Amino acid sequence: MLNESTIKIVKSTAPVLQEHSQEIGERFYELLFSRVPDLYNMFNQTNQKLGTQQGALAYGVYLAGAHIDNLEEIESMVERVTEKHRALGVQPEQYPIVGETLLEAVKDVLGDTATDEIIEAWGEAYTAIADIFIQTEAKLYEQTEQKRGGWIGNRSFYVDRKVKESDVITSFYLKPEDGGPIPSYKPGQYLTLQANIEGEKYSHMRHYSLSDAPNKDYYRISVKREDAVDDAPAGIVSNYLHHDISEGDTLSIAAPAGDFTYTTEDQPIVLLSGGVGITPMLSMLNSLVENGSNREITFIHAAQNSNVHAIGEHVEKLAKENSNVSYYVCYSDPTEQDRAELRFDKEGLIDLNWLQSVLSDHQKDFYFCGPLPFLKSVNESLKEWGVPAERRHYELFSPVSTIEEE
Repeated sequence: MLNESTIKIVKSTAPVLQEHSQEIGERFYELLFSRVPDLYNMFNQTNQKLGTQQGALAYGVYLAGAHIDNLEEIESMVERVTEKHRALGVQPEQYPIVGETLLEAVKDVLGDTATDEIIEAWGEAYTAIADIFIQTEAKLYEQTEQKRGGWIGNRSFYVDRKVKESDVITSFYLKPEDGGPIPSYKPGQYLTLQANIEGEKYSHMRHYSLSDAPNKDYYRISVKREDAVDDAPAGIVSNYLHHDISEGDTLSIAAPAGDFTYTTEDQPIVLLSGGVGITPMLSMLNSLVENGSNREITFIHAAQNSNVHAIGEHVEKLAKENSNVSYYVCYSDPTEQDRAELRFDKEGLIDLNWLQSVLSDHQKDFYFCGPLPFLKSVNESLKEWGVPAERRHYELFSPVSTIEEE
């Protein structure tokens, strides 16, 4: 238990860490990778180059400090991060070096402002928080290994089928090379892939949402090819999968993980997706339909146009065959053929007025996934409509800590 003095110091100085979160994050990773270069294997180097990972780390530290006297307030963040840590293979012995490096980064950035008393208090707080993470992750490792077909670490899967779904999205159907069973998963969860790419100094690990219902003899991921745009470099792993991986090739995979999934209540459910954010939504939709759910299901997808809209015909088919499923499409830049064939329900972006026109009311569970601007826009619309936070659920593909504060 932390004493009153430590709690007071941590809570009072947390806003200072938030103010300097980006600088602290940058200094932390600079120090960490110089000391333990093998940890490069665990991090998305594209996010490192863009600076998103650095800011997210320090913001997470700020949140923990701000709620150090009531850590239940950050339970959702802990759940999300520990799921990723289990998928990445984070081990208890890695926490001390991370803590030491983090405190050094704080001292380097804040200078004399970070007194010995403040650093000592944050050191105690870090140890307490790390213990929670370590205990939670130990349970996750145990649960994962005990599942039928479960495994710890990586397992080799071969690409049974590779299917082009749109101009930018391709699906990979993965089966275990050892021929053994594979564990089920919660709709909305993801696989973690470790890619060892020729010419790359370090391996690359990426999380990809599972895009089909569980309980098959395969896993399916549907991956968007990330091309270079403005200051953002091309996606190393997505281009590797699209261009270099063929049917029969093997990939190194960690067992399914993630905290994003629907509840088992009978409440009407709305699944909203933007771009490749359709992947976890497909898993949820397919699972609900295959399990014979009677819930009212509304599936809404936003894309630029039909050229980049993946697996739309499948969703349309499910909506026609199941009276409880409704399906709407929004295109921000439809092609002439899209207009001629009336392939969409709304031109432009999803907004509150349109949502209110297609939904009977807001007494529903909302799940949404997509690019950060899409998430923020949908979330703000739902908040304005009066949808409470406990009915708004979203998945972040980027490492930002929250769409509320980012």
